[in-house]
Amino acid sequence: MSKLILTSEVTGLGSAGDVVDVKNGYARNFLIPQGFAVQWSKGGEKQIEQIKSARAARELATLEEAQALKAKLESSTVKLTVKAGREGRLFGSVKPGDIADAVEKAGIGTIDKHNIELSAPIKGTGRHEATVRLRTDVVAAITLEVVAAK
Repeated sequence: MSKLILTSEVTGLGSAGDVVDVKNGYARNFLIPQGFAVQWSKGGEKQIEQIKSARAARELATLEEAQALKAKLESSTVKLTVKAGREGRLFGSVKPGDIADAVEKAGIGTIDKHNIELSAPIKGTGRHEATVRLRTDVVAAITLEVVAAK
């Protein structure tokens, strides 16, 4: 088992700043190369505090603000216009940064692209779902309408 400090949120494992024990292969082959974690050390306590303060700065200030933004996100459909082929297949895919920009352009609010989770890559036009972790205790579902640019 390897002891790691998470540098970003990993679904099913923990949030940034958490110290976790995972199997050696998972740490060596996925978490560390992808930049999701660093090796734990006794001097890492300062790093944990920096990660937690950065996460707190990215989170919305109050629970009420997060609940209000969640209500806005869940009550509206976010429209994304992307380049696509004849049968609705995209040239590339929709990324979390694209979704964050579309939410801001729609005037709904500002969300951090790192807090957006896609269950599967969006590679076609139509309706899709995504989730946004506004705070550790508030998660919103977004409905996306992906349309082809003309």
